[in-house]
Amino acid sequence: MRKMIHSRRASLVTLIAALVLTACGQDQSQEQQAEQPEAPPHKVEVTEAVRQDIPLNKSYPSLLRSDSEVTLVARVNGYLEERHFQPGQLVEEGDSLYTIEPDLYQSTVNQREADLQSARAELSRAQRDAQRFEQLLSQNSVSRQQYDQAQADQRVAQANVAQAEAALRSANLDLGYSNVTAPVSGMISLSQVNVGNLVTPGTELATITPLDPLEVRFQLPQRDAFELRRQLREEGDSSITALLSVPGVSGASGSELEGQLDFLGSRVDAGTSTVQASASFANPDGAILPGQFVRVRLDGLRRFNVMAVPEIAVTQGLMGPRVFVLDENDQARERTVQLGEVAGPWQIIVDGLEEGDRVIVGDPAGIEPGMAIDPQPFDGDADEVVERVEEADAQEQQEQAAAASQMTEGAGDVPAGEEEEGTQ
Repeated sequence: MRKMIHSRRASLVTLIAALVLTACGQDQSQEQQAEQPEAPPHKVEVTEAVRQDIPLNKSYPSLLRSDSEVTLVARVNGYLEERHFQPGQLVEEGDSLYTIEPDLYQSTVNQREADLQSARAELSRAQRDAQRFEQLLSQNSVSRQQYDQAQADQRVAQANVAQAEAALRSANLDLGYSNVTAPVSGMISLSQVNVGNLVTPGTELATITPLDPLEVRFQLPQRDAFELRRQLREEGDSSITALLSVPGVSGASGSELEGQLDFLGSRVDAGTSTVQASASFANPDGAILPGQFVRVRLDGLRRFNVMAVPEIAVTQGLMGPRVFVLDENDQARERTVQLGEVAGPWQIIVDGLEEGDRVIVGDPAGIEPGMAIDPQPFDGDADEVVERVEEADAQEQQEQAAAASQMTEGAGDVPAGEEEEGTQ
């Protein structure tokens, strides 16, 4: 029992001593904190929130196509006698490409010309007879029936001439179809039919794909389409430039083409909530071919009269996206905001900011509500702020990697005896 009492007393004494020591330590800590100087205000760029016009950097995917692509087909029967091009060659409109038995159709033309001459001669005779019978009728030398027959023969002869002329025109058309020419300029494909084969009307021969200019159709989200239509109405077509880039060949010669916006649709697709648009691009060297996946960027597109801050100034808080603003004492205060679109290095703010608010637009790392801030002027270059923060982060990561490497090397240099002692 005594041992138990002594043990309890000893425990109580130990507890009292520990409490005394803790209290002394807290007093010393408070004294040290009181002696330490306050941290200087945190320097960071600050700007006043104002409404402004923000340029957008948006691109839209598209599958490149050539709406003027033409498939050549035979329009007459016959054997394919000649081919006047090499596959993959650039052909001009009107160039001769194939020959399909022109002698056969030339002979038909000659026959139809002879038929026409015969019909015209018959018409001339019928006209003379009709005139003669008209004079004889006035002299009562022929009957009325004979005169009517002469008039009918004249009209039949006129119809025969018209029929012969139509047959000659048809023969000339067939003769023209026997020489297949290029209806458009462009690059021609492989020939689908070899020379010497029999072709019939509708037989596919080859395909011509115009490469200059190129027409690109793409889809705009309805919000972008509405804003674009408003901008075109206020500023005109000259404010928008279309740029075409091919993913995967960035930096290559001819990988980006400059063109113009040609068409913006007037209805929203109910299935995709998009509006169709079209742009044309000069492609004189044929560097970009139909069938490639491309992206169309509209340069000059803007959002008008909006609030925006550099994207890096927005962080995630407990209540959602937030920015830091300064109060009258230059202390940081958290402000929950509603985000809109991202426009390059800028983040559009839909709600949460008012004009005149002083917003921290520099690196928000380490900033907490209530922290004293030394506001620095912001020159309006959001790209520079983002680049500076990215460089600082990269440098910090390099320093951490170097420190970790040194620690690893130091651990590897521990003598084997010390490792054994530590293990024991």
